[in-house]
Amino acid sequence: MKQLIKNITIQIYKVLTYLIPVNKKMIIFQSSNGRNYTGNPRYIYEEMVREGLDQEYECIWFFFDTSIEVPGKCKKIRNNYFPYFWYLMRAGIWVFDSRQPLYVRKKKHITYIQTWHGTPLKKLALDMDRMDMGGSTDIENYHEQFRVTCKDWDYLVSQNKFSTDIFRSCFAFKDRPILQIGYPRNDILINDNSPAKIREYKEKLGLPLDKKIILYAPTWRDNEYSEKGKYKFASKLDFDKAKEELSDEYIFIVKYLVSDKIDWTPYKGFVYTFDETKDIAWLYLVSDMLITDYSSVMFDYAVLDRPMLFFTYDLDEYRDKLRGFNIDIEKEAPGPLLYTSDEVLDAIEHLDETIENSKQRVDAFHETYIPYECENSSEKVFNMMQGK
Repeated sequence: MKQLIKNITIQIYKVLTYLIPVNKKMIIFQSSNGRNYTGNPRYIYEEMVREGLDQEYECIWFFFDTSIEVPGKCKKIRNNYFPYFWYLMRAGIWVFDSRQPLYVRKKKHITYIQTWHGTPLKKLALDMDRMDMGGSTDIENYHEQFRVTCKDWDYLVSQNKFSTDIFRSCFAFKDRPILQIGYPRNDILINDNSPAKIREYKEKLGLPLDKKIILYAPTWRDNEYSEKGKYKFASKLDFDKAKEELSDEYIFIVKYLVSDKIDWTPYKGFVYTFDETKDIAWLYLVSDMLITDYSSVMFDYAVLDRPMLFFTYDLDEYRDKLRGFNIDIEKEAPGPLLYTSDEVLDAIEHLDETIENSKQRVDAFHETYIPYECENSSEKVFNMMQGK
């Protein structure tokens, strides 16, 4: 019955949307298709709040969970219910960081700003020539879905020239404006990178103040899932050995990008976990180093100029069978590629040497991939929205 009501609502929306006038003083924001309050849309909106423009514009946030706290003056609307479709019909500006469902209709007088959610380290969208993603292998259908949704985007935000060039191809974004200005979500990494703010975030997150912090944020594997669309937490890191060797000096933050359930109770006090609802920018700020693999978090974390280690135990399979890369990760990653837990732990225990050996790679990475990051990318996007 619930699905039937949704289907009927969608059909009504498709008919009515072209009859309902657009209000240019109404803005919709959404992050991760409504799953959280994070990313580029969050920081564009919070720039509006800082400037008092939430009083001038009617700001709407789409969520699955409307209990999420949001500052400023806004309405929180639950995804896929009647008010959601009403605001899709009415709002004159959309600010999203992911592609929308195929049923969404973008009218001529709506301005759609697609901020996206990362620099494309991995092959993406129309550039992918194969896929095994959550049980789906139909690459032609996947391509067609992207063609349909991407054609509605009026502007696209880019972190660097590398992203701009790939976005032109993978999103078929040949003749539309790309705002190559850095990511709004990274403004906080510059503005709040101070001992006082870092301590404040540690206290808010319930983290100890007397230990160094390692952020572990691996990407998911497209072909590792519990059921269609639900990815597993992929890791071969030996947390037993890590606890034994590092717990006197360090703790781990494990950042989930998937909904997998893991029992971390044996590591209480050593491993702190945060799911996709927690803004990863806070986790960047409180951590002293990052361990990742093929995740685009490397491009954001580089703004902090802190050590990064790359635990790439399945590099050949990931590169050659799953996605493929847009960069030569073996040459360009801003830190060492490590293939066993023992190598990871050794790199941490000899961190000064690890940093020194990676210096040239780090400098080259910064020059290529984060030249536009500044403290006011959010302001630049909103100025464009206002036609300034």
